[in-house]
Amino acid sequence: TAIVALSRYWDRVRPHYVAFESDMRAGTSGVYENEIPGGQYTNFRQQARALGLESHWDEVLTAYATVNRMFGDIVKVTPSSKVVGDMAIFMVSHGLTEEQVLDPEHPVAFPDSVVAFFRGDLGQPHGGFPKALQKKVLRGEKPIEVRPGALLEAVDIPAVREAAEHKLRRTLNDCELASYLLYPQVFSDYAEHRRAYGDVSLLPTPVFFYGPQSGEEFNVEIGPGKRLIIRYLATGEADAQGRRTIFFELNGQPRTVTINDAALTPAQASRPKVRDGEAGQIGAPMPGRVVGVAVDPGQQVSRGDGLVTIEAMKMESTVFAEADGKVAEIHVAPGDEVEAKDLLLEIEIG
Repeated sequence: TAIVALSRYWDRVRPHYVAFESDMRAGTSGVYENEIPGGQYTNFRQQARALGLESHWDEVLTAYATVNRMFGDIVKVTPSSKVVGDMAIFMVSHGLTEEQVLDPEHPVAFPDSVVAFFRGDLGQPHGGFPKALQKKVLRGEKPIEVRPGALLEAVDIPAVREAAEHKLRRTLNDCELASYLLYPQVFSDYAEHRRAYGDVSLLPTPVFFYGPQSGEEFNVEIGPGKRLIIRYLATGEADAQGRRTIFFELNGQPRTVTINDAALTPAQASRPKVRDGEAGQIGAPMPGRVVGVAVDPGQQVSRGDGLVTIEAMKMESTVFAEADGKVAEIHVAPGDEVEAKDLLLEIEIG
C-alpha cells in the first residue's frame, strides 16, 4: 500500500520536472564503453552542457575513460566518480592530452577535487595512487597515508553553532547545524537564498519552477490553519529603471508589488578578456563563480601559488601563478560570475 501511494505521488509530481529531464530516452553503450556509472551519466552530460561542451560530448566521454585509466582504474562511486568527471571536462575544456597531463614539466592547474583525491582526502584506492602523477598533482604537498577521518579534530559543537548562527544571522536546529558542518558553503548559500526570498518550499512546485499564469489562483499554507490564497493578475510595462509592477490578489484583496526585471537590468558589466601574447594576464579557465581570491594587490607570488578559485557545476578549480612576480591588479571578488577567458588579475612578471 505504501509503495502504491508513493508511485501515485510521483506520477503526479514528475511532469512538473519535465524541464530538468535528461534528453536520454534509452540505454547507451557509452556507460559500458567508457566505464561511467549509470547514475552519473545523465548528470555528467548536463554538467558538460552547462559548461558549453555539449558539442564535444564524444570527446568528454573518451576523456573520461582516459582519466579513469590514468588515475588507476579507481572504484567510481560518489565522490570518486565526480573526480574522474571533473578531470575529463577539465581536459576537454583546456585542450589537454594524456601526454601533457602526465608530463612532469607541463604545468596543469588540476581541479580541486582531483587535488583532494590524490592528497588522500577520500582515502586510499585499491592498489594505491599512480606515484608520478600524484607527485605532479600535489606540487610537493605530503599526501595523507591513513584513514582521513582519523586526522579530524573533535568539533566544539557549541562554538561552531555560535559562529554559524552569527555568520548566517539566524538560529539553527540540530539538523541544520549538521548540514552546515558537512557542507558549509552549500548550506550558507541556502541560508542566503532563504533570507532573500523566504521559505520557497511552501510554494506549489509548478509555481516555483515556472511562475503562475495570468488569472491563476494558488494556495500557500504558511502554518497550521494559515493559508494564503493568491491570484496572479498581470505584469505592468517596465519603467526607465527596468522595474515592473506586479498586480495580484491576496485573499481577495488587490495588491501590487514593484520588482526589478533581471532580464532588462544586466547583472554585471562585461569584463575585460585576456589579451593573447601578454604575459602576466591571468584569465578564467572556465565559466563559473569566483569563490575565493587568495592574494592581494602588491603581494609577491611564486610560480605555482594559488591565486583564484572558481566553482562551476559543483566543480572547483584553482588558478595558479605561471611565473614569479607581483600582483598588480585584481579584477574580481568572491561571488562574481565570470566567463571563460575573463581577466581575473594581472601580475608584473619578475
